[in-house]
Amino acid sequence: MMARLPKSLSIKSFKKKECTLADCADESPTGSVSVIYLDHNSTTPVLPEVREAMLPFLTSAWGNPSSGYRFGSKLRSSLVGARSQVSNLIGADPDETTFTSGGTESNNAAIHSAMLSRPGKRHIITSQVEHSSVLSYCDYLEKYQGCRITRLPVNRYGLLSLADLGNALSDDTAVVSLMWANNETGVLFPVEEIANLCRSRGVLYHCDAVQAAGKVPISVKTTPFDYLSITGHKIGAPKGIGVLYTHRKSPFVPLLYGGHQEHSRRGGTENVAAIIGFGVAAEQALKGLPSYDAAVRPLRDALEAEILSSISNSVLNGDPVLRLPNTSNVILGGIDNDSTLTFLDQTGICASSGSACMESAISPSHVITAMTGSHDVASESIRFSLSPSNTETDVRTTIQKLHEFVNLVR
Repeated sequence: MMARLPKSLSIKSFKKKECTLADCADESPTGSVSVIYLDHNSTTPVLPEVREAMLPFLTSAWGNPSSGYRFGSKLRSSLVGARSQVSNLIGADPDETTFTSGGTESNNAAIHSAMLSRPGKRHIITSQVEHSSVLSYCDYLEKYQGCRITRLPVNRYGLLSLADLGNALSDDTAVVSLMWANNETGVLFPVEEIANLCRSRGVLYHCDAVQAAGKVPISVKTTPFDYLSITGHKIGAPKGIGVLYTHRKSPFVPLLYGGHQEHSRRGGTENVAAIIGFGVAAEQALKGLPSYDAAVRPLRDALEAEILSSISNSVLNGDPVLRLPNTSNVILGGIDNDSTLTFLDQTGICASSGSACMESAISPSHVITAMTGSHDVASESIRFSLSPSNTETDVRTTIQKLHEFVNLVR
């Protein structure tokens, strides 16, 4: 049975008071109150360079780039530049990238496109640990469109079996949608092998690379992806802007219809300011890639090693090697994660129990449940995701507060 806070230290006693907009702004990671932010897989602060680049497009250069007059049409060259910057991050040609509203739309659009372009095929292969935007769309296609969905299992370390994938492929398979890096555990799937296997069997492959972008090198020219999704707010751009890469020889059917924006792949007036910001963030991420691993792995490893060695009944979720260098998901055995996260929040530390898209759900993490087969274990798991902006002091303080909390509970 999971331990909970003593009655004198109930979760209610830690709950934040309702705050005004100004109060909440002061308590943000960039506000005046000191916050240790260890939830970068959820979202990231907008970079100063990004804010500066966006500002003109929110003030003076606010026209519609599809307009015939110069006040609007002169923005087109700015969009071209931003598209080139984002394309460079994944090694794509600019005409292969489509700006979307984010990772969810990109994932939905890729699967939608693959299914509609191959109407005779009704089978989709994904995994049990994909992001909710993939799993939920597959659920919809299964329930309302009569598609057959294969959800591949993973082992205790979150790893996928290529043999399982090969056995699941059939003449009826239209698309395989398997992520690059898991958002909750950081576990890396063998995307090159997956892509080559799909290509050899004539099946389209979509890769959700939202968590991989800016953390590991990506080249769509050396790995045969048909579709690949990334989003801006994971790398220092604002929320609400993403990209779907589509190989020039892969089929595409729009998800959104309207005007002829985005090479007629996605109707709707472009979110110019966000696109500009995404471009700058992508350029900064590409510059930082060579030093990213060395900047975050030692901090992640120090945090993880101290938790596992000094807190009894703590266990690592995910493969110890085949993982993003910034992500650590650990079980604090016998302690429910609601209590842990509430305590950390009240001490100014931001962590999570998994995907932010599912954080408010009552159910435990579907990722940890798929790995362990246990809802209880999933309810005891905490995710820490770091960035180069974190420090050794952040790690030491987090360990100290975790020890304080565990001592209170146990």
